Amino acid sequence: MSLSKPIRLAGLLTLSLLPTLAAHADDFVVYSPYVIDGQTEFEFRGHDSKDSDPTLDGERAYQFAFGHAFADWWRPEIYAARYAREPGGTTRFQGYEFENVFQLAPAGEWWADTGFLASYEYNGPVNAPADLEFGPLFEKRTGRLRQRLNLIWEKELGSGASGEYAFRGTYALNYLWRTGFAPGLEAYYRPADDSRQLGPSLYGELYLGDGHSELEYSAALLLGLNRGAPDRTLVLRLEYEFF
Repeated sequence: MSLSKPIRLAGLLTLSLLPTLAAHADDFVVYSPYVIDGQTEFEFRGHDSKDSDPTLDGERAYQFAFGHAFADWWRPEIYAARYAREPGGTTRFQGYEFENVFQLAPAGEWWADTGFLASYEYNGPVNAPADLEFGPLFEKRTGRLRQRLNLIWEKELGSGASGEYAFRGTYALNYLWRTGFAPGLEAYYRPADDSRQLGPSLYGELYLGDGHSELEYSAALLLGLNRGAPDRTLVLRLEYEFF
C-alpha cells in the first residue's frame, strides 16, 4: 500500500470519531475488508421478512448507494435513498448514510485480511436519533473456501439517544466454485433484538466483457433460529463496479 501503517491508522481513527464523516451499515450484509483503488460502484441492498407473528411479519428495507475508492486503503460510500417498512406499517423514507471502509494491510500480510468499518446514519423521521457504527472486518481464504466475519457496534447520537451500545456479529462462508457461482451460508447475531438467523446464500461476480466493469451479486434466505427473529428473511444485494 502507498501509505505507511501509522498514517493509515491515524486517518482511520480520525474519520471514525467524526460523526460528520461517518455512515450507517445495512444490517443484512457481511462486509469485505478489501479496497480497490480507483474503483467506483453503484449498489442496491434489500430484504423482506415473513413470520406468523404480526409483530415480525412484513418488515422490509431497501437502499441505493454510490461509492468510490480514493486510495488503496479507503472507500467512502453515500446512501442517498433509504426506505423501510416496519411490521404493519407503510414504506417510508429513512434518511441518509455516509459509510467508510478502511483496508488496514495488504492482502496476505496478516493471518486474516483485516479492515474497519466506520459509518454514520442521519435518520429522516422527526426526533429520531442518528446512528454511529464501527467495528473490524475480517476475511480468510483457505483453498476454495472464503470466510468473512464482521463485529459491529452501534451507538445512537443526539436527542432521544439510548446511551447504550448495540452489537451485531455477521458471518459468511462461501465455496468459490466458479467466479460467477459461489454457494455458501450466512449467519447473523443481534443480542439487543434477541435475534439469531442462519441460512443458505449465493455469491458471484459477472464480468461484462469490456475488461473494466463487473456485476457482483449475492442473495441469502435466512431462517430464524429463535422467537426474536423472523421465520424467513430474503436478502438481495447487487453492485455494479467499474474503473
